[in-house]
Amino acid sequence: MQTAKIAFLTLLSAGILATVAAAAVIYAGVFNVAATEPHWALTSWVLETARVRSIRAHAAGLLPPAGYDEQAKLVPAVGHFAEHCATCHGGPGTKRNEVAEGMYPEPPNLKEAAKRYSAGELFWILKNGIKMSGMPSMASDGDEMLWATVALLRKLPEMTDDEYNDLWMQAQAGDAHAGMNHGAAGTDGTKAAENPSSTAQPDGGARHKHNH
Repeated sequence: MQTAKIAFLTLLSAGILATVAAAAVIYAGVFNVAATEPHWALTSWVLETARVRSIRAHAAGLLPPAGYDEQAKLVPAVGHFAEHCATCHGGPGTKRNEVAEGMYPEPPNLKEAAKRYSAGELFWILKNGIKMSGMPSMASDGDEMLWATVALLRKLPEMTDDEYNDLWMQAQAGDAHAGMNHGAAGTDGTKAAENPSSTAQPDGGARHKHNH
């Protein structure tokens, strides 16, 4: 009994000392918050463990709806991915924006990251974002679009550059077609462009949010 009490008090004292030391380090400004300074190994472990365990716990029981990965849903999902994800993460045949090179933590390659999470976990990440990582919440885009994006993410590891580009071109053509339906005539009464592909690669082939 006495031994257990001593052990408890020892652990309690160590915990208090560690808390005081951590508070002193933070208050003194020793902890460097610069994105150019990597985390200490202990800090990285704490943040990584907290992230993985939190996502797993909060996404428990989240199952994708039937038909979420239908081919027809991948086309708008690629458009969503190109606009919201590829800037920081890159994609098949695409490089991430140079701004992302200065981020810390570094945005992961989604071809690899997608393998580590279930469909429900990917959906939770997209919908809720992740604190202290630069990953925003995309809840305003709606569950249907997010599930379609999840389907795309799960296909990314095996998707070729040509397959991705084909889907992206279909998404751009679809956007152009929708624009023609909303306004078949311009403000001066002229007919809108009849070829959706004419808007797919503006600026001599440079693709919107699709940097090679």
